[in-house]
Amino acid sequence: MPYIKQITIDQATGLLKKELEKAVARAGRVWNIVQIMSLNGRVMKSSMEMYGATMFAESPLSRAQREMLAVVVSKANHCVY
Repeated sequence: MPYIKQITIDQATGLLKKELEKAVARAGRVWNIVQIMSLNGRVMKSSMEMYGATMFAESPLSRAQREMLAVVVSKANHCVY
């Protein structure tokens, strides 16, 4: 299995520390899908902003429909999370 270096919240500084702290505030922990982006705080921030816009911004799709689409796409991509 490949290994990707990760920076923990205790090691983080600056933007990365802020983004990891926001992740904990959102979910009570830093999920692996977020933690794996820890080598680039700007990427993590942008990814979380895109997720927020996709799932929570005004849309003709309901929140449940958006989640359902995410599950279907993950399944089609053989994603296990």
